[in-house]
Amino acid sequence: MLEQVTGTEKVYHVDLEGDLTKVVENLGLGLLPDEIEKVRKHFLEENRKPTDVELQAIDQAWSEHCCYKSSKSILEETVFGLESSKKVIAREDAGIMEFDSEHYYAVGLESHNHPSALDPYGGSATGIGGILRDVVCMGAQPVALVDSLFFGDLDLPREKLADGVKHPRYLMGGVVAGIRDYGNRVGIPTIAGQVSFHPQYTGNPLVTVGCVGMVRKDMMIHSRAGAVGDVYILAGGRTGRDGIHGVTFASRDLDAGSVDDIGAVQLGDPITKEPLMHLCLELNEMKLLTGMKDLGGGGLSCVVGELALDGGFGASVNLEKVPLKVENMAPWEIWVSESQERMMFTVKPEDVDRVRARCEAWDVEAVPIGEVITEKRNIVRFNGVEILNLDLEFTTGGPVYNRPYNLPDYDTWPAAPLPEYPADLGKTILDLVSQPEVASKDWVIRQYDHEVRGKTALKPIQGPIGKDVPGDSSVLKPVDDSWKGLALTADVNPYLMEANPYHGTMSAVEEVCRNLAAVGARIDSLADCLCFGNPRKPDIMGQFKASCEALRDAAMAVDVPYVSGNVSLYNETSDGAIPPTPVLMGVGLVEDIRNCTTSDMKKDGSIWLIGKTKEEMGASLYYRSIGKDCPNIPKTDFDSFMPRMEQLILAIEQGEVVACHDISTGGIATAVIEMCMSGVGASIRLGEDMRADVELFSESNGRWIVQVANGKDKDFARRFDYATRIGEVGNKIAFSKGNDVIAELEIDELRNAWTMPVWDRLA
Repeated sequence: MLEQVTGTEKVYHVDLEGDLTKVVENLGLGLLPDEIEKVRKHFLEENRKPTDVELQAIDQAWSEHCCYKSSKSILEETVFGLESSKKVIAREDAGIMEFDSEHYYAVGLESHNHPSALDPYGGSATGIGGILRDVVCMGAQPVALVDSLFFGDLDLPREKLADGVKHPRYLMGGVVAGIRDYGNRVGIPTIAGQVSFHPQYTGNPLVTVGCVGMVRKDMMIHSRAGAVGDVYILAGGRTGRDGIHGVTFASRDLDAGSVDDIGAVQLGDPITKEPLMHLCLELNEMKLLTGMKDLGGGGLSCVVGELALDGGFGASVNLEKVPLKVENMAPWEIWVSESQERMMFTVKPEDVDRVRARCEAWDVEAVPIGEVITEKRNIVRFNGVEILNLDLEFTTGGPVYNRPYNLPDYDTWPAAPLPEYPADLGKTILDLVSQPEVASKDWVIRQYDHEVRGKTALKPIQGPIGKDVPGDSSVLKPVDDSWKGLALTADVNPYLMEANPYHGTMSAVEEVCRNLAAVGARIDSLADCLCFGNPRKPDIMGQFKASCEALRDAAMAVDVPYVSGNVSLYNETSDGAIPPTPVLMGVGLVEDIRNCTTSDMKKDGSIWLIGKTKEEMGASLYYRSIGKDCPNIPKTDFDSFMPRMEQLILAIEQGEVVACHDISTGGIATAVIEMCMSGVGASIRLGEDMRADVELFSESNGRWIVQVANGKDKDFARRFDYATRIGEVGNKIAFSKGNDVIAELEIDELRNAWTMPVWDRLA
């Protein structure tokens, strides 16, 4: 099957006329039977045998991670090419949107799920490293990081863990530490995100990381080569055996044997990354680069060809020039390794010496390894011997599948009788706020430096010192001489997604909008990481299609583009698939950050409810806590939501609002309690047309709790078609119905119940 290539010891011609299954197994490839057959026919047409290096390169390019072979057809029907009044400047390694007349902002969002399941510290750290590179290679200075994290039940007995599965507490501790150490060491603040829990994430946590950067319009650079004759310069960390087959490992289910794939997890090095980022931005500002791209999935095998082909060219590389961490690496290992902290530049020949001099000044290793050529092929030599010569359009084309799917039922709502009324409503409230899902995540947030660089105007925790409350969005002041701000948030509810992928996705988009509006920001763009199970299962593909249709419908209703993201499939273990999880990150614009409001209740001001509460209890925290099943999950009504959202933002801009918090998990009860963690109580009056527990715990969309400034009630009320004054500030937190107080709680008691659950489990 293998025949050594003349002139080199570790490169082989591969015979594709025999048993192709054995070829795939012996080379450790992820190619499916029809794919290796397509490869065989291609090389028959070229009248030659492929080398093992060529097969490894095709294997990387045709992985789910790189070519979206199972998801592309549905994405093209739904979210690709959506039109919006908000112009997308570029969609490359990161998305580019206009911030003001002189600046763009860059957005990147990626998942690092499988690596984090094996090595939570290294997997999450390299996720941060990769998303930073995506933003830098557009010429943008990273200014903020976002992390959306999903874990299993923290209280799961260890004896119930499947073979090879690490406990959720261990995974969460390692993931948070990896994000903390990498982000803090490179000096980029982590300012927004979410932490969610669901039993089906136990063996397959989700680690999604985002980054936003700023770039002057004249400094934006593209991820493509400039011209024939440009020189490829590889800069940064050395190439090793870490990260080999990373993208193929990420394109299959996790099982007990996955521990053997630990070599697919890359090794991050923030100390190397920090000067590398400065170098990239300086070289770009000096106009010494014609193109720049980071080495992510697939390593050299992907970046070299993508840079060339996106410019309309090909590439020639001398592989022996690549600096190595270890000796005796086979050429195929060098070509596909995903070792971290590496960037690829294309440079005009006359500028090579200046570029290398600046690399040396920053103590960043950099070597020329090849050049841009006219023919659209990748040609790789090793010590003068040609070991790879691939047609780039064939290599990057990849297969596209129309997988069969079973669409879930979107809109069938069987009647569900109300449960027995709780005997002690106050105890029920205490139980809900002490669930890790709702409880304070300051154990996570306080490990991150969210103020480094001095641009964070509104932080992820808000309110008085020692009496902090969770913010809906964080806000940056990214330009020194401007009061304009960038607001960031992230959200998706896995329980709503599990119950109904379409309406769960619609709710997620709306909640992102609500979070941004709560601080006075108008949504400007979205990024999406679509995390699902095995696409070869029709039920999973049905979930995926339903979610993508909702992403399309919601984006059109909000008039907002998707600018970045990825698809992560095969998030599945022997215990089943994760809940369908389209992780969303929203970016909003604030005209003047001095008008932003926070979520902590103030000592003065009336309390209002914007929006209508409905009996939509399906997948609610309350119903889940009492074991009540109900299909009636919240729906969205963007026709009524959009004008209310705009009026809320206008009210914030006009100084009518002193505190605002969106209503989501746990309903009105938890929203009010979270606001009152500032030390200010509230007396809330419930309506008469709905049972008290339903009104308190319904998670209907389109709602905010708003504290209106003294003397501004009339101005505020006339803005809305549906806004109700429901209470005043006080010393305790009390809920009443009619003339009866149905629950009254002390702030300190609630704060302890809300603050300690995550600390008790992880400290």
